[in-house]
Amino acid sequence: MSRYCEQCKKAKKACICRWIQVIDAKTELWILQHPSEINRAIGTARILTLSLPNAHLWVGEDFSEHDEINTLLSDKNRDAWIIYPGKGSVPISQLAASLPEHTDTVEVGSSNKIRTFILLDGTWKKAFKMWQLSNNLQQLPTVNLDNADNGNYRIRKSPKEQGVSTVEAGYLALIAIEEPSEKFQPLIDTFNKMIDFQIQQMPEGLYQKNYGASSD
Repeated sequence: MSRYCEQCKKAKKACICRWIQVIDAKTELWILQHPSEINRAIGTARILTLSLPNAHLWVGEDFSEHDEINTLLSDKNRDAWIIYPGKGSVPISQLAASLPEHTDTVEVGSSNKIRTFILLDGTWKKAFKMWQLSNNLQQLPTVNLDNADNGNYRIRKSPKEQGVSTVEAGYLALIAIEEPSEKFQPLIDTFNKMIDFQIQQMPEGLYQKNYGASSD
């Protein structure tokens, strides 16, 4: 018998399924996951795919020749942006201001189109490599999360001052353009419970030593 949950892929002891709430999002989220993230106990991509019926996950490093993704990107009824804070990226607040106000619609401009945000799931170094290798992604407009405060990923340090986890990035993108934004709070609630559980499993003093304020 496997010691891993078939749904969230985490160890059964650390299963997050008990905290998941399904959310009706009108926006698609695509998570492109680096292979090194698949078995990480503190990975957050599964929170998105379990909570959002419109979230999809693919594993790889170079997506240039990924037939399914390229077919979806060629759909003229889709507007896609990649969440990547590179040169020339547009703040998410600016993108949101350019879209009509909406709650139960996927209207973009004057036509009905599918909105899609693409997230790179990996460390900054791995995400950068995925970005460099995937020529098809470089053809897409990029968006940065100017609504991000310091993330709550307390057990995984980021070299970026405003580095956030994959689930936080998805949450921030969704609340910027969909209303009511409160409906996405369960994503963060599940994330926080997962992190709290992992911290509780650490030997006494380990968290403060490695991740506390004194180690910054």
